[in-house]
Amino acid sequence: MRDYKITRNKGEMYNTIVTDSYGKKYQNYFETADKASEWIYYIWDKEDWFNSVNSQELLANAIHACKEIDEKSNRRAIL
Repeated sequence: MRDYKITRNKGEMYNTIVTDSYGKKYQNYFETADKASEWIYYIWDKEDWFNSVNSQELLANAIHACKEIDEKSNRRAIL
């Protein structure tokens, strides 16, 4: 069941929560309502891809890429 909610408290960013057709929820923050709306449609357009990949593998790959960036720029390594 697709659903979304965009809220904003004074002085804060837009809090956007999206539910895709599979019932999976996503949350993100944006400076403008336009960007929040664009992200909702992005999630819905890509929901088949998001649900077909292993999220833990994506996370592991992202952490590995961050480690490599740190090593190349001579920063303290992630443990």
